[in-house]
Amino acid sequence: MKKENLWIWDIIVRYVIVALAFLIIPIFYLVFRPLTVGLTGLILSIFYNVQIGGSNLFFPFFNASIEIVDACVAGSAYFLLLLLNLFTRNIKILKRIYLLLFSFACLFLINALRLVIITPLFLNNSAWFDFTHKFFWFVLSIVFVALIWILSIKVFRISEVPVYSDVAFILNKRKSN
Repeated sequence: MKKENLWIWDIIVRYVIVALAFLIIPIFYLVFRPLTVGLTGLILSIFYNVQIGGSNLFFPFFNASIEIVDACVAGSAYFLLLLLNLFTRNIKILKRIYLLLFSFACLFLINALRLVIITPLFLNNSAWFDFTHKFFWFVLSIVFVALIWILSIKVFRISEVPVYSDVAFILNKRKSN
């Protein structure tokens, strides 16, 4: 098989995986919810008496609990990083896996730190809690994903652009035939 044909198959396989990936979105929550609860609880235990129960962090001193719901886990952000990874051509499989693990690890740590930052605001009934929570959720979540992707492509020296590189490659091949 010609090298050009292998690239076409690479594109087809990656986009089929993307289509199938929509079926695995619940797995992001299944995997990352307990990890997020655990790491957030561990960090908060440095400052507070915190007990972990399922998806909840209990703070006996404050007689308060925080439930880590799907939005707190940021499953859609993990999914977006997966899509950016799969929509980018010309990455060898092992490098693609490392790129994905690196971007997921960055998001996981940033997300846990986000929860640690807003928890004291919640526990102390701060007037800033609602604003800060929504600002992180609606604004910074997009910024975090973009920055993680930019950092990832710098660290792994990725020069291709998601989707665009595939379309340019196909159009270029069509023109030359």
